Amino acid sequence: MNAPLKTCVLVSGNGSNLQALIDARRSGGLNFEINHVISNVAKARGLARAERSGIPTSVLDHRAFTSRDDFDRALALLICTGKPDLVVLAGFMRIIGPEVLEPLRGRMINLHPSLLPLYRGVDTYRRAIEAGDEKHGASMHFVTEELDGGPVISQVVIPIQPGDEADSLAARLSPMEHRLVVATVEFFSRHRVECMDGSVFVDGSKQEQPLQLQDNDRLT
Repeated sequence: MNAPLKTCVLVSGNGSNLQALIDARRSGGLNFEINHVISNVAKARGLARAERSGIPTSVLDHRAFTSRDDFDRALALLICTGKPDLVVLAGFMRIIGPEVLEPLRGRMINLHPSLLPLYRGVDTYRRAIEAGDEKHGASMHFVTEELDGGPVISQVVIPIQPGDEADSLAARLSPMEHRLVVATVEFFSRHRVECMDGSVFVDGSKQEQPLQLQDNDRLT
């Protein structure tokens, strides 16, 4: 078996997707280790989740920096100190700048609550409902200079039900996001996915469509 995938997770809030990764690792089913959890918010619950599991944590408050570039340089240094194989943005509410992206290109992925390329940015649940969409979901994508615009690796889809509001849709999607994050990191831990020339390759083959999360929690 290959050495465990060294993974750094960035959070800004509750950290429920981080917890899903912690639980999956604890179950012994995935060949990865979370070596570092970083947050820009000192009171982020995700930090407490990591600390309870014995995972090293760091706080880098963006408000302590006079410019975005200064923060980005400090964040890049902090991440790269641990030499991660993969960086997972799981509710990290900061735009990633080039100072962070360049040393980690192709190794940084983000969870976004929409079926990209639909609804980049915020408030995706309300926007999908107001558009009259029949379905919504979440995407895992490689991070690039374009906000929520990097190549999409995987998705999970759920129906929008009659009477759904943003809160109810978000609540139903949340456990599916957890499953999507775990399944996607599992693909990386088996060295099955990479980004080349702006496209996603799985097992050496270019993917024309994102992988889809199935009922058995596998991506196909």
